[in-house]
Amino acid sequence: MHVSRIACGLAAALAVTAFSLPAAAQTRIEVQGGRSYMDDHGTNAFFIESVFNPYPLGNTRFTWAPDVSLGYIEGRKIGRFVGSHPGVTDDVLLAAAGARFHYGSAGDWYQPFFFSFQVAGQTGRTQALSTAYEFVSTLGWQYRNFSFQVRHISNGGFTKPNRGETMALVGVGFDL
Repeated sequence: MHVSRIACGLAAALAVTAFSLPAAAQTRIEVQGGRSYMDDHGTNAFFIESVFNPYPLGNTRFTWAPDVSLGYIEGRKIGRFVGSHPGVTDDVLLAAAGARFHYGSAGDWYQPFFFSFQVAGQTGRTQALSTAYEFVSTLGWQYRNFSFQVRHISNGGFTKPNRGETMALVGVGFDL
């Protein structure tokens, strides 16, 4: 099943809403693409992510920033899953929101590394992403206009099947 027009419209509305948040805040927009794997079967994955103004986390050297993203993971054709429910052929559109965490000051060599955690809602159901909600964990590196991240998306084992999607993404970003 392909992503419906209604789902695309809802995703576009979410993206417009996310991008129209207060312009006074420092905002980073990233366009990311790469390969996602369920077991050893790859497919294409694309994301648009907005990371907003960072805030200190108490009196620590950690900072956190609100983080929203819109993602697309292509369906697959895998013979052993023909007839299974859910299958693997659905294209999945995700909308996620959470926080991105950094450690250290702007001049520290390790400050460009980050961890983010988001909760996502989605269209489509697959062996990898089988529920209406998913958890998105990302470990990455961002520097100036480039980023690299390893991302895992799954339902945390709350519902079977829970194969999850694990992906490597490269991003190009710019600050507004």
